[in-house]
Amino acid sequence: NLGTNEWTGSLAAYGTRIARADLQPGDILLFHNPADPSKGSHVTIFGGWADSARTRYVAYEQARPQTRKQSTPMAYWNNSDRYVAYRYKGVTEGSPGSGSSTAFPGAKQFGPGADNKYVTQLGRMLVERGGKRFYAVGPGPEWSAADRRATEAFQRAQGWQGKEADGLPGPHTWRLLATGGGRDIPAAGAGGSPNTAVAFPGRGYFKPGQTNSHVDRLGKQLVKKGYGKHYVSGPDPRWTEADRRNVEAFQRAQGWRGGAADGYPGPETWRRLFA
Repeated sequence: NLGTNEWTGSLAAYGTRIARADLQPGDILLFHNPADPSKGSHVTIFGGWADSARTRYVAYEQARPQTRKQSTPMAYWNNSDRYVAYRYKGVTEGSPGSGSSTAFPGAKQFGPGADNKYVTQLGRMLVERGGKRFYAVGPGPEWSAADRRATEAFQRAQGWQGKEADGLPGPHTWRLLATGGGRDIPAAGAGGSPNTAVAFPGRGYFKPGQTNSHVDRLGKQLVKKGYGKHYVSGPDPRWTEADRRNVEAFQRAQGWRGGAADGYPGPETWRRLFA
């Protein structure tokens, strides 16, 4: 909490400008319009991503006569390109001297030719998540094939494929590693057969009033993965609150929060669940 009431014209002084890709719950998106500051400006509080493509987010905002929470297109319904992302200056990321940060340093810090502290940090996080076997002498600042293989193994452990598992860390890979979210890298030889999960059928099948085979399949997989505690009589084709709560538990286990853990499966939830 700030010590005094502030407005859109002064909020930026309390924050550090960040990239939209680095947004985390509690950050803000600020549009200050000097031409009409009292009626033409607006601010939202970022509550988490609402979809896996990161085109929508959960926004908390003051909308007369009350405060509301709703899924909102990035960055807003209008003047989207004029909104700026900020993080409060008082937020600390890791303890002093720990060398860890949840903020993604950028894709350019990784890949062939990279030689910096972030490569070392990445390697150490991967080792902590089961990637030690990929390093012959331990992580270092110079990017190597070991870093790529360990990163790819972690990405595949999340159920990702293709470009999502190319061995180069992006914002999501980094966030899961830095916060302890997602699945660890399995031991060598573990994992069984390759991913044969069915394609995600679409969000429309998973909501109140729906009865279909996809809901039944979802429920059975949740139970199989150990996320069926909210079922009283077991999963069935009818979508219920028990399904939503079990999906939410699974999503939270991935390290997701806010709109990314609303209990409704999207493509990424589905992919990880059936991985």
